[in-house]
Amino acid sequence: MVVSPEAVSCSNCSVRRLCLPAGPSRADIDLLEDVTRRKRIVRSGEMLYSAGDSFQNLFAIHSGSFKCVVTAADGDIQVTHFALPGELLGLDAYSRRRHNSYSEVLEDSSVCLLPFVQLERLAQQVPALQQQIYSLFSGELRQENELLMLLGKRSSDTRLVAFLINISSRCALRKYSPNQFVLSMPRIDIANYLGLTTETISRLFSRLRREQLIRVDGRSVQILDIVGLSEIAGTQCSYENSP
Repeated sequence: MVVSPEAVSCSNCSVRRLCLPAGPSRADIDLLEDVTRRKRIVRSGEMLYSAGDSFQNLFAIHSGSFKCVVTAADGDIQVTHFALPGELLGLDAYSRRRHNSYSEVLEDSSVCLLPFVQLERLAQQVPALQQQIYSLFSGELRQENELLMLLGKRSSDTRLVAFLINISSRCALRKYSPNQFVLSMPRIDIANYLGLTTETISRLFSRLRREQLIRVDGRSVQILDIVGLSEIAGTQCSYENSP
């Protein structure tokens, strides 16, 4: 049976470990559900939030995917992040209390709204939740560092392969298949994110396919040789033959 986003509670949500501290009591879950009662369905192409919006909520992605984009003073745009199910959006606005980027929906998606003021108050009642919030901020910083390392790599093929491995590992972390996934973002966004051209992205996908490292069908990607990809990216794969 498919459960609609409106019917999902914290206790049976597939991304509950994102929001809940380890080993929460039933009472703690009830308190959190009082904060996260607001669910929102957003359609492809809509904005979850815009640059300049005041910081009010964190958004826990229940399904779908998003891109975060920063617009420079000269009008140039830079894709800074792709967010997947089980991840949070909105942490970038915490320090200045305003979003400096906008988040666009890449496909029909659903999110849980976490009002941050209420979340902070709840953290005072549930100490483990406060630790979880700190962990979320730490994860955000780690992702930023990973982006800098990704863009700092010299060769274009290394950038794309590192991107695919990153998506694969994030899928594995959330118990999805790390070997087969759909890239909901268009190639023009991938190119912008990696600092490459769309022509280069297409050429690199073709090369990886010819070398039988991946199989591509539209936006669907199947990883055939994770070890081979890891060698190109200069990383050590953390799993092999994952389901």
